[in-house]
Amino acid sequence: MKLLVSACLLGINCRYCGTGCKNELVCSLAEHHQLIPVCPEQLGGMSTPRIPSEIVSERVINQIGEDVTNAFQKGAEETLRIAKLLDCSAAVLKSRSPSCGYGEIYDGSFTGTKIMGNGVTAELLFQNGFAIYNEDNCNALRNME
Repeated sequence: MKLLVSACLLGINCRYCGTGCKNELVCSLAEHHQLIPVCPEQLGGMSTPRIPSEIVSERVINQIGEDVTNAFQKGAEETLRIAKLLDCSAAVLKSRSPSCGYGEIYDGSFTGTKIMGNGVTAELLFQNGFAIYNEDNCNALRNME
C-alpha cells in the first residue's frame, strides 16, 4: 500500500523550527508499505524554518499576526495532487499541525492549548476520501495490505 507521510515524521528537517521529528513507528511502516514523504507547508511555498502558525477562525495566522492561509491551502492542494497521482491509500500525518493535524489542533493562542479540529491538509485529504492516521495511531496500518 502507498502511504502519504508527513516528511518530518521520517526525520526530514522541514518543520517550522527547521528540524524533523523522526518517529520510529512511522518509519517502520516502510517494512510493509511504500512511504511517500510530503511537507504541505513547503509545497505551499513556505520556507524552513518559518514562523509558527496556528488556525484562528478558519484562517491560518502566524505568530506575528500574518495571514498565511493561502500558502497552507496551496500546500494542501499540492499534497492532494501527489496523493492522487501516486494512488496513495491513506495518510500518516503529524498530529496537531495546522497543516497535518487530524482530530486535534492548537487553538490559535500559541499557548499549547489544544482543541478539536483538523489542519488544512488533513481536512482536504479527508474530504477527498483518504483515511487519516497520525504517529500515535498508525500502528493499525502495520499489517494492512
